[in-house]
Amino acid sequence: MSDLCPLEYRYGRTEMKAIFSEESRLQYQMDAEAALARAHASLGTISKKDADEITRISSLKFVTTDRVREIERETKHDLMAMVRAMTEQCKGGSGKYVHLGATSNDIVDTAVALQIKAALNVISEGVDTFLMTLAKLAARERDTLQIGRTHAQFAIPITFGFKIAGYIAEMLRHKERIEQITPRACAGKMAGAVGTGAALGKNFFELQKTVMSDLGLTYEPAATQVVGRDRYTELICLLATIATSLERYATEIRNLQRSEVSEASEAFDVTKQVGSSTMAQKKNPITSENVCGLARVVRGFVTPMFESQVLWHERDLSNSSAERFILPHVFALLDDMLFKMNDVFANLSINRERMIRNIESAKGLIMAEPVMMKMTEKGIGRQDAHEIIREASMIASSKEEHLLDVLLRCKKLKNVMSEKEIRDAMDPANYLGGAREIVDDMVSAVEKIMKRKV
Repeated sequence: MSDLCPLEYRYGRTEMKAIFSEESRLQYQMDAEAALARAHASLGTISKKDADEITRISSLKFVTTDRVREIERETKHDLMAMVRAMTEQCKGGSGKYVHLGATSNDIVDTAVALQIKAALNVISEGVDTFLMTLAKLAARERDTLQIGRTHAQFAIPITFGFKIAGYIAEMLRHKERIEQITPRACAGKMAGAVGTGAALGKNFFELQKTVMSDLGLTYEPAATQVVGRDRYTELICLLATIATSLERYATEIRNLQRSEVSEASEAFDVTKQVGSSTMAQKKNPITSENVCGLARVVRGFVTPMFESQVLWHERDLSNSSAERFILPHVFALLDDMLFKMNDVFANLSINRERMIRNIESAKGLIMAEPVMMKMTEKGIGRQDAHEIIREASMIASSKEEHLLDVLLRCKKLKNVMSEKEIRDAMDPANYLGGAREIVDDMVSAVEKIMKRKV
């Protein structure tokens, strides 16, 4: 049978997909069962020998996915199939203590928390790698003059490094959000059928804490049969927000690669790469377009995750099937997107000459604001200065003249500014404000974080 989902053959990286594989899911669930047994032993509910035996067989070496599937065909219950498969592997009667006092979702939700923790680590590493790539690019292009654009039209000068600094600031916020959400998203439970812990005995509270401490997780302090799904909703919303940021950057590259803009473009192997099956000259921003498409898929999982937060009474099963799609797909796609965007920016082709030509093509109109501001320094009221420059700009546009030439003829301007002052104000390099310093600050912020990480 051929693969149905594109994640199987086209999208996603091996490391992330492995976390959500059937084998990994089974292993994480057995890890939760083993931790439960050890917690029971530490509280004297069962012997250490029995806990050690359950821990020993909690491995894919002893409990295989094939055997679990075989039992599930009879029981019609996947978790109970695993429990039986574990029980039959235990020696000396220890199997009777597997799953003691637990309900299915004690194990399932705790295992999912372990998956989320591992997956968030991969995402965090991807964010760090991307930040370092952006910092290197911003530092290199710190002084590279570029036109700033608003409403898809020329505005005032920036530097390309400044543009990238904005992406750094955004990704730094995402890094902080990942750190903040980790303890909330990586929460398990060991509280029984409706969350009261009744079947776990008088030491329920201590047992739950012991299990989660053993596994490096937080726990739901007032659970139903499941961990509160608001945790997952917050998580999916965050991952979708990061995906949307990546789409924003990818969209910018696509726009800058337009033929009429041509200021930056994805790397292209001119010796072998094919841009079009018919237009042999094409060099398309295929990776950035790919990222934009995947971001839309990621956001598509936000609504079903919100809906899965609403469960009947202490729990129903409507969330389970949806989450089996949502979590692996969102994590795998976002990881794929981070990897691809990092590659795009690490190998980005910068056309600095075209950036200058595009600035020059504005014929000085982008420098209307600095001249106006210089006039106010000379004592002209801001509104009067604005009107003088507006009239000059309209004349320059209608006659396709350079704004400098119009301004040099303007009598109202001659009365307050010398020709040198006008020319200096019209120099794009003189009107960058704090752009360079902002680049320095953002690069420094990344460097400090990476030093702390080491």
